[in-house]
Parts: sequence; structure tokens; C-alpha cells
Amino acid sequence: MKMLLAAMALAISWTCVAQAGEARTRYTIKRGDVAIDVIDEGKGPLMVLLPSSARDSEDYDAVAEGLAKAGFRVLRPQPRGAGASVGPTEGITLHDLADDVAVTIETARDGRAIVVGHAFGNWVARMTAVDHPNLVRGVVIAAAASKAYPKELLVSLRDAGNVTLPDAQRIAALKVAFFAPGNDALVWLAGWHPGMAAYQRPIIAAPKEEEWWSGGSAPLLDLQALQDPFRPRSTANDIKAEFGDRVTIATVDNASHALIPEQPDAVVAAIAGWARTLKP
Repeated sequence: MKMLLAAMALAISWTCVAQAGEARTRYTIKRGDVAIDVIDEGKGPLMVLLPSSARDSEDYDAVAEGLAKAGFRVLRPQPRGAGASVGPTEGITLHDLADDVAVTIETARDGRAIVVGHAFGNWVARMTAVDHPNLVRGVVIAAAASKAYPKELLVSLRDAGNVTLPDAQRIAALKVAFFAPGNDALVWLAGWHPGMAAYQRPIIAAPKEEEWWSGGSAPLLDLQALQDPFRPRSTANDIKAEFGDRVTIATVDNASHALIPEQPDAVVAAIAGWARTLKP
């Protein structure tokens, strides 16, 4: 990894003015044939935010701003295929995606990071903690699916991000799989990346949980949305039962699998509160 970093070219460009005193910058990290588009804001202990499947890290705008205000430096590497992030996608695995996160953390030169993964992003977060334990001081698994979620939900997942379908069908799918009753599913009608879905699909189909499920030995915050069909209430304590005191459970009401756009303030409060309990 150090040799790879030595060979990287780093370009930085400003994208907007300071927000609440914390500047948001955007730059690209280049490593071989991979370019990682990073949104960087705030000062303090390092956090990295990873988005859901076929979505990009701009879903986290409100959460990132809140965490920056709470005293953290927040990095959002765009997945390959989003923003200016590019790289091989044929036959890649979670290990490759975790390497992208690791390079982002090392390039920041700001110590170990808390890695937050939303939905599919929690697979990448846990894989990063397994493959690069020296870079990760904690993992937040936000709206993490249980091993026993109803597999018919994958139809709604597929339809929600299928931009060739009628909007009405996609909105119905979003309401089934992603948004709690009364929450605005329209906010996720846009923002899907079909190319990203294509390379993530085989990873989701064959998850190889034995490789990433443990999240290494890092402390885990299991941030659950109470109306998430991918996390039936009967499975709420499964991860803590498996990994014991490494795991802290926090819940967010009036939220489903989308979670981040549904209850950003509650997400910020839960993550920031837990992060402050960790050792540096």
C-alpha cells in the first residue's frame, strides 16, 4: 500500500464556499488505473462515508455537513462509476472496493478512520476493516441487512434503480424496500448509477459473507432503521449476539432501508455520539 501511495498523483480542486465554518473541498486521488473522487469537509477525527448500492456519496450531503459541524473530518470517496471515480469494474470484488477506501484514508494523512457504510456500503466498510485493520478504528453499519432478510425484496431493489421503468413502478418499489410510510420516496427517484449496479450485482448475488461479515476486530455500531424490511425486528440482536461487546446497537424510528435521506439528524446524532466513546 505504501508503495502504491508513493506512485499516486493527487489533484485538488475547490467546489464550494465554507459551510458553517467548515470548507468542503473535492479532489481526485489517482492510483494506477483507478481514480477516486473524494469530497472532504470538516476538521477533527476522521470519518469515511460509503453509500448504498448503485448510489453515490452525495446522498450523504446533510449527514456529512452535520458530522463536520459536530467536529469530525468527513471524507466521501465516490464509488467507481460515480462522479469522477473510474477504474476497472469487470470481475472486481469487495477487496478492490476496500482498497479504494484504504487509499482514501492513507492519503488524508489524518490517522485511523471510522468507516460508515450504508446498506451495501456496510459490506465495503466491513471488508476495509478486515483487509486494512491498521487504518480503521471503528465501523458503522447503517441499515445493514440481516442474513435472513426476505429475498423477494431484491425485486424492489432492482426496480427502484431501473431508470427504464415507469416512474410510478419505481416509486412503488422505493416505498416497499426503502422508505417508511409517510416519508418522501421521490427524493431517491434520481441519483441511480446503472453502471455501478452492473458491477455490484454479482457481488450482491454471491456475498461471500465469511470474508467481510466480522468487520475484523473493530468496534461496530449497528445503526438500525426500525421500519427496515431488510432487517426484520426478529433479527435486531443477531449481530450483537454473534460479536458481543464489540457491538453497540442504536435505532432510528420512522426510517426504512434508505435511512440517510429519511432521518439525517438522527443519523448524525447516533454516529457522533458513538464515535466520541471510541479510543483515538
